[in-house]
Amino acid sequence: MKSVAKIFKEHTMQIVLVLVVIFFVITTNGSIWTPANFNALIAQNAYVYVLATGMMMCMLIKGNIDLSVGAVVCFVDAIGAQLMVNKGVSFPVAMLAMLAVGLLIGAFLGYLIAYVNVPPWIATLAGFLAFRGWGTAVLNGNTIGIGNAEYAGFTNLFNGFIPDVFGVEGFNATSIVIGIIACIILFITQLRDRSTKISKGYEADSMVSVLVRCSVVSAVIIIFTYMLAKNKGIPFVLVWVTVIVLIYNFITSKTTLGRYFYVTGGNMEATRLSGIDTRKVLFFAYLNMQFLTVIASWITMARLTAANPTAGTNYELDAISGCIVGGVSAYGGSGKVFGMIVGATLIGVINLGMSIMGIDANWQKIVKGLVLLAAVVFEILNNKDKNKA
Repeated sequence: MKSVAKIFKEHTMQIVLVLVVIFFVITTNGSIWTPANFNALIAQNAYVYVLATGMMMCMLIKGNIDLSVGAVVCFVDAIGAQLMVNKGVSFPVAMLAMLAVGLLIGAFLGYLIAYVNVPPWIATLAGFLAFRGWGTAVLNGNTIGIGNAEYAGFTNLFNGFIPDVFGVEGFNATSIVIGIIACIILFITQLRDRSTKISKGYEADSMVSVLVRCSVVSAVIIIFTYMLAKNKGIPFVLVWVTVIVLIYNFITSKTTLGRYFYVTGGNMEATRLSGIDTRKVLFFAYLNMQFLTVIASWITMARLTAANPTAGTNYELDAISGCIVGGVSAYGGSGKVFGMIVGATLIGVINLGMSIMGIDANWQKIVKGLVLLAAVVFEILNNKDKNKA
């Protein structure tokens, strides 16, 4: 059995998240613990989860980051809105055009970084400046709305809700059913993974530990889906986020490509000498980052029902913060998708809680800055303890 100290060290951010939620439940007199705020937490932070997933892949390689993502969201949204509203293009075609533009940007930045050896922060800083200006120019400095019924197919794809097939008035029972199915799948996969490890002679957690962990996570899932069921149900954007998180968790933990990211981040020169083309890994990281940026741009435009010159402002900082707070190393080589999700959720809860409390936006930035600094300091101290051991 693991010691209490080891459990606390391995799950520090999860424990902090629980404590922060309890703090805001008390200080807001339970206002944060309402179905409407649960939906608000998802809607307002969906882009963070998507972008932080891509940012994590970049950061795994020696702590690299992409400063251009917020500006690219603005630029891609501007193109999509112009095509749909002013050119009469159907939204599926407009989405494909937005995706093509995003991939071209990713290929361009990835080539500069991986093959021309332009430092990532310089290449993406140039994108931060250029694409914000370009997006504003495409919009002519104006906002283009897509709130009309003719664009409902696009907005509902990201801003709608899973309908209730049971027809219960005032309560989306389908959400609860989905939550129960998710819990069953969780138990099956965790128990199967443990059995596989044992059969191969690997070290595995005890049955008690697995059951306790699955029970705690399942309780969170049921509570979460119950709260959503009381307010329209599960939003489609949560489905997008869940699918992305599961796919990238599989890639990073179960595939050769995922292992390439970790070993490249751990020691790029040794990885190159072992026969792995580190330039391709680096190129793919930035191509993938812009692919996910396009998805974030769809989410943003659907939520705002418009494209405007300020769209995507500070998105890159939110994504980086979510990664670092979630345990992704600022030096590269370590980090997990689900840890990043916890970090992004923690930032989102802090934002929502302070907004409900009416705390000034400037103080909110101060608090987020301190949380980010604390996460980095914790990582440094934790690594020192490991080295001493």
